[in-house]
Amino acid sequence: MLSGRDLLGAAQTGTGKTAGFTLPLLQRLAPTATKSFSPALHPVRCLILTPTRELAIQVHESMKQYGKHIPLRSFVVYGGVNINPQVEELKRGVEILVATPGRLLDLVGQKAVNLGKVQILVLDEADRMLDMGFIPDIKRIIALIPAARQTLLFSATFSDEIRKLASQFQKDPATVEVARRNTPAEAVTQYVYHVDANKKRELLSHLVRKNEWDQVLVFTKTKHGANRLASQLQKDRINADAIHGNKSQNARIRALEDFKVGKVKVLVATDIAARGLDIEELPHVVNFDLPHVAEDYVHRIGRTGRAGATGEALSLVCGEDRPLLGAIERLINRKIEVRHAEGFDGARPAQRVETTEQPKAHPRREREKPAGEREKPAGNRESRQGERREPRSRERHEDRSSRYQATPAPKNSGDTGGMDFSKPYEPSPSSTQSNDAAPTSTRRKSSQPIPALFRKKAA
Repeated sequence: MLSGRDLLGAAQTGTGKTAGFTLPLLQRLAPTATKSFSPALHPVRCLILTPTRELAIQVHESMKQYGKHIPLRSFVVYGGVNINPQVEELKRGVEILVATPGRLLDLVGQKAVNLGKVQILVLDEADRMLDMGFIPDIKRIIALIPAARQTLLFSATFSDEIRKLASQFQKDPATVEVARRNTPAEAVTQYVYHVDANKKRELLSHLVRKNEWDQVLVFTKTKHGANRLASQLQKDRINADAIHGNKSQNARIRALEDFKVGKVKVLVATDIAARGLDIEELPHVVNFDLPHVAEDYVHRIGRTGRAGATGEALSLVCGEDRPLLGAIERLINRKIEVRHAEGFDGARPAQRVETTEQPKAHPRREREKPAGEREKPAGNRESRQGERREPRSRERHEDRSSRYQATPAPKNSGDTGGMDFSKPYEPSPSSTQSNDAAPTSTRRKSSQPIPALFRKKAA
């Protein structure tokens, strides 16, 4: 990093990646530090992008703590809060800017920040930053930064697809891997409970009470599920709160602070809390729902067992979660221990038993057959196929009448009046003469006078 080369760094969760890039950055930017009040002497030289607001706040706090004796201005911007105070602070000049992509683009649109002098770009939790959700915003931001820059990518997990995508933004990067790829922290004890889906909440309440857990971070897959679980735990007289993207930033910060100081015993969260959050000596992490992406499991359980401490990570697995569990075990290349809780063991998948019996005919189909066909015995089909059917005899109806016969003449009724109805109609001579002699009928003139407008003009 000190030489200015691009870097791709991978290390286990809780091993100090934030300090790993913060301290060299401060050392590189220290020669440009100044105590001047002029905003022009404090352009944005380092841009650090994070996927979540909580992680942005945490990185900024680390930056202030590590560089409190260096006159470098740092600031953090994120969504969910009023943008005007952030605009005012940026006008004074900021050299190290920590931001979430969405709010940074809002500030660029308002011309409140200029990225034309950025020398160092850092993507923290780069695997999440380069997934399909963030990549359009990342490309827009990189287009605003000079091409002659140092690009640093850090995360605990890097898939092959993310590495290929990262090559579009880096030039001949150096790769540093502290441990084997996608390896969870060794200080974390992992185990699973097989339980029915409708008994997960009861088992979680049972474990919290029985083991007297004082601080538990629980992960769910949906925001609505996080709210529902927190409400159910409160009905079980367990102090719980939820944190997810639908809550305001102030509510999220307040819930996280209450959890850190012990006011909240169980914090139910979505995956926004799985990225980079440092909760000191967090003892227990529970996967109430397994993640659909196996790499997210490594980040979830990485909230415990940090900085050399020990921790426990347990997962509640129902029938539909078993394929996800298999994907996680293949990723970390190990089988996770299975534990049992009395009264909560879920039904295991039944083994298939092969039988040689023929399938029975459906009773409805049997009823639909004709009565004569249902009563026929299943004899030797080959002997019946060899027999030849004889032609039907026609002795029963020897004189077959033609299909179409001449219709008989209709019979006249008794009173015909001397008229023959079998002959075609012919008009009588008297009627034709009377018709010819009849003058053309004229319209009867009205006694009322005709208006001059409708009178015919004289010829």
